[in-house]
Amino acid sequence: MGRGKIVIRRIDNSTSRQVTFSKRRNGLLKKAKELAILCDAEVGLMIFSSTGKLYDFASTRSDDGTSMKSVIERYNKSKEEHHQLLNPTSEVKFWQREAASLRQQLQNLQENHRQLMGEELSGLSVKDLQNLENQLEMSLRGVRMKKDQILTDKIEELNRKGNLIHQENMELYKKVNLIHQENMELHEKVYGSSRDVSGANRNSLLPNDFSIGDDSHVPVHLQLSQPQQENYDTPARATKLGESTFYVKVTQQ
Repeated sequence: MGRGKIVIRRIDNSTSRQVTFSKRRNGLLKKAKELAILCDAEVGLMIFSSTGKLYDFASTRSDDGTSMKSVIERYNKSKEEHHQLLNPTSEVKFWQREAASLRQQLQNLQENHRQLMGEELSGLSVKDLQNLENQLEMSLRGVRMKKDQILTDKIEELNRKGNLIHQENMELYKKVNLIHQENMELHEKVYGSSRDVSGANRNSLLPNDFSIGDDSHVPVHLQLSQPQQENYDTPARATKLGESTFYVKVTQQ
């Protein structure tokens, strides 16, 4: 069963009233602290017990109590400005003060910028110059760290891309070798079979006692020579023919 609804009224029993005060005070302080941390709010809380004891909380506490004082001053200033805004004349004066404050802040920022650039250092003491030097060294250290980080990231990215390109090149190299091997096998099949067929046809056309080697590029020389004189039984027949007989000698080199 859930808790029953509590009637909000003064607790008559002093002991129960003190216990309830302690519990709810701690809860209220806890909620104020959580609100300041979670929402980055400036919170000030003051609680006086029935005996007059003070319990307070400020979002930025200090031992001398200046945190609570600054919260109260801010509250009073905000309340005063709120009342002043209701009057047109007071509103004009308020915005004039705000403009003057902004101009002063801009002037201070410009002066700090010139000092960081090494200008207008004549009015600074040795301590101020030392603080300025430390600030510049810290800024330079941060810039160098950021630059090194960017360069490291770029190097890692280039190495990663280089590895990917190397793997792609290896894959392409394997494919080229495979295609080259297939072309060599096809070349051997085509030209090997045609060489065997042409060689067999050429040898079949030659006489039985004459053959040409496989080297088809060996030149063949034709030469005419007259026959040697021989003794024939029928010289009249040769005279009757009245023709000259020549022999063709085929030589192979």
